[in-house]
Amino acid sequence: MSVPRTETASRLELARAIAIEAGELILSYYRTDRLETETKSDQSPVTTADRGAERLLRERIAAVFPQDAILGEEYGETAGTSGYRWILDPIDGTKSFVHGVPLFGTLIGVEREGAAGPAQAVQTVIGVTHFPALGETLWAERGSGAWWIERPGAVVRAARVSNVARLSGGLFSTTSVDAFADAGQLDLYERIRSACAHSRGWSDCYAYALVATGRAEIAVDPVMKPWDSAGLQPIVEEAGGRFTDWAGTPSIYTGNAVASNGLVHPEALRLLG
Repeated sequence: MSVPRTETASRLELARAIAIEAGELILSYYRTDRLETETKSDQSPVTTADRGAERLLRERIAAVFPQDAILGEEYGETAGTSGYRWILDPIDGTKSFVHGVPLFGTLIGVEREGAAGPAQAVQTVIGVTHFPALGETLWAERGSGAWWIERPGAVVRAARVSNVARLSGGLFSTTSVDAFADAGQLDLYERIRSACAHSRGWSDCYAYALVATGRAEIAVDPVMKPWDSAGLQPIVEEAGGRFTDWAGTPSIYTGNAVASNGLVHPEALRLLG
């Protein structure tokens, strides 16, 4: 049985609104002495802004869709019964945020059971990515395209990937060369870098936003959690690109990611294989 579009559309409307609201909370801490930072067990930083933004997101979701499940980076899993699950990363790019670099974003993805076809299979059906310090927002709903506001006051326009056909003509971005080194995969980084015309370290979710809007051809990261990917996958795919793991599986759960304009994807997968 198909699910009425209004169910996902209403969740997308909420996701867009609360991403911007969370962004306002985050900006109240950005580059101020109010910001407090701790180091988590995985040695990644977490701030008062991360935690406050995720609490806000959870409260807003629970008030409107109390039967939906929620998975967030900072506060784990809350079970639900509706078949929908929200996946939250309040600040993707906390290291950038802490250092006052504006390339951090709030990511919201929504999964739905059965959306991928077989019973109980899940698929991300909504993605929202908001960059508070830039005023840039992207969003997508499966089957309805990807959309983009480049800056405050700008008109809404379709997000579309580039038409560059080979890596040799493309721009590659990744979050950190250190992540490849820590994973013992510097050789793979070098393969991709040397195959591309240009490479830049525009970090975290911003690299994937660049792919979705035709400003980069490929983004690759060796370590990705579900909350890093859920808000991005629908946007890249609805913009005409591909978002998979390094084996070519369109999953947000297998630990790494490559997003591209689609045309260069087979070439990239051969290099990563």
